[in-house]
Amino acid sequence: MIFEVLQIITEEVNNFFNIEIEEKPVSLDNIAFIESETNDNTNTNNNVILSLLHTEEEATLKNILNHQIEGTKVVYKNNKVHLNLYTMFSANRSDYTESLKSLSKIIEFFQSKRIFTQSNTSFDRELDGMDKIKDFRFTVELFSPSFEEMNFIWGTLGGKQYPSVIYKVSVLEIERDVTQSEGNLITEINGSLNHK
Repeated sequence: MIFEVLQIITEEVNNFFNIEIEEKPVSLDNIAFIESETNDNTNTNNNVILSLLHTEEEATLKNILNHQIEGTKVVYKNNKVHLNLYTMFSANRSDYTESLKSLSKIIEFFQSKRIFTQSNTSFDRELDGMDKIKDFRFTVELFSPSFEEMNFIWGTLGGKQYPSVIYKVSVLEIERDVTQSEGNLITEINGSLNHK
């Protein structure tokens, strides 16, 4: 589901840009490899790159039991994994002013749309891996690290800093459809209460 969510975000942001002026200004790629001599990917040249920085488990949802009632049975599964993703939009434009304009446009998009659901989001289901998406809901909010944290992030990514903005994507549910056990529903209670 990580790839699918990042692909949905990429498509939605691209749709927000004026496509008549430029074709798909945002691409999903790893900003750490942008300076690599072996990187001949033309999708990242003069473009905005969406990269995954970090994943973290949402601890507050860790202990929610996962069971479903199916007819007269209760189906128990392992707990779902709830994730937060930290993503970065890095403007790799040949012109610095265009980089800043692109970042402003991205911030403007997320200011107007913070919640993504199946009903308010359009995406290409023909893409590999996107055809199995059912219901989803996640939110996107601006994340503002300190100067020290930004220095550490860019040092880890390779040193060269591009104009960028970081967003936290919350909360993704990841679940494998495997039943752990089954039980019967309690449909009646037998016994009597004695009054004293």
